[in-house]
Amino acid sequence: MERPKLPKQSALSYIDSHAHIYSKAFDEDRAQVLERAAELGVYRLYMPNIDVPSIDQMLETELRYPQCVPMMGLHPCSVQKDFERQLYTMEDWLGRRSFAAIGEIGLDLYWDKSLFEQQKEAFRIQVGWAKQKGLPVVIHTREAMPQTLELLEELQDGQLQGVLHCFTGTLEEAQKALALGFYLGIGGVATFKNGGLDAVIPHIPLQKLVLETDSPYLAPVPHRGKRNSPEYIPIVARRVAELCKTSEADIAQASTAATLSLFQAHV
Repeated sequence: MERPKLPKQSALSYIDSHAHIYSKAFDEDRAQVLERAAELGVYRLYMPNIDVPSIDQMLETELRYPQCVPMMGLHPCSVQKDFERQLYTMEDWLGRRSFAAIGEIGLDLYWDKSLFEQQKEAFRIQVGWAKQKGLPVVIHTREAMPQTLELLEELQDGQLQGVLHCFTGTLEEAQKALALGFYLGIGGVATFKNGGLDAVIPHIPLQKLVLETDSPYLAPVPHRGKRNSPEYIPIVARRVAELCKTSEADIAQASTAATLSLFQAHV
């Protein structure tokens, strides 16, 4: 499918590497949100899948708005005891059409620790899909960064590539992820006063930094606590530029190039 560039007012171009634009949170004004984002230069969005029920919503959004590119994967918070059933459906989808990545997948110990072994098994299976198909993985980790990095180190055989989305780890953890060949996704947390990223972002090579919103979650300041939106990508870019002591134009150009490199099958 050809991915169009929409008319814009901004001289800069951006990609939102992680947005749940198919979420019900956008049902009332999705078209208007995407139009405003396009005017600000956000010409493409990558949509992470969550579970089997979210697939239809995501693909319907792609059909209506081709600048929105789908992934396929099972979110760790959606892993239940019968997770193999959902994975079976997703693997079937992967055989029927193309997707930009396997995601979002990962480990999450914030909500429920009782299914952690199942989360790890689901993660391993989906990483296997990514290797078979030559696709990047888009990784969610919450309260589980050490375990995630340990698992990635185990699974990295030179064939695994991807991004730690919404990265909020330490500088040491960032360096470990970069050493494993991964990109780091930076979003609204970069604008938080106590977000912890001020000491990390300046040390991320720009060719390994991708911008994201994780819409409708984690809106940047001054919209914190409200619905996040792809149109806020420039806010994140400006904060990254400030921390890296460079221009917003440099961040726009570098992050767009990095995102296209990450999702190389969908340049």
